[in-house]
Amino acid sequence: MRTMALSFCAAAACLFMASAAGAAGPHELPIRQFAKSTVTAWISDPSVIKAIKSQNKRHAKIKQAKISALDKQWRAETSRSDRPLIDQVLANSLSRFLAKAKSEQHGVVTEVFIMDNKGLNVGQSDVTSDYWQGDEAKWKKTYLVGPNAILIDEIEFDESTQTFQTQVSMSITDQNGAVIGAITVGIDVEAIVWASL
Repeated sequence: MRTMALSFCAAAACLFMASAAGAAGPHELPIRQFAKSTVTAWISDPSVIKAIKSQNKRHAKIKQAKISALDKQWRAETSRSDRPLIDQVLANSLSRFLAKAKSEQHGVVTEVFIMDNKGLNVGQSDVTSDYWQGDEAKWKKTYLVGPNAILIDEIEFDESTQTFQTQVSMSITDQNGAVIGAITVGIDVEAIVWASL
């Protein structure tokens, strides 16, 4: 058992070094498979599509100044006990759907959140550090690219959880194939590699 644990730790270290060097590691295949099966099922759910389209409609005329103000408010609320904006999003039906989806993955998923057509959070399983993702690759390289776009980020070592993690992001389309938003899923690399063995 000790040999197995040591060999897996060595493999995880190799995955991390390969990612840091810009090489595609063996972790990508199980992550892509997970994205194409499990995550695709989540974002095809009618309730998910309805929630995104509803927020897109509400934000149809929102200006960048308002987006920046909301993002600033969110960031400030992450360190406060009084957090009306964060609590409002976490309490919505999409956030409850995503929290349940995360819990059903038995540690493989570390977080999941969905963005609208402006890059603003629509729902999430956990509190994110910011509310607006529109200036980040997770939104730019999925929503702006078009249908079927997928981005697997580099592996990073999370000191707080002592795990190797990455994120997979995908564009989300409605029933007509129009891109309406994007999803980002945090993945525990060691957990997903173990699950694929």
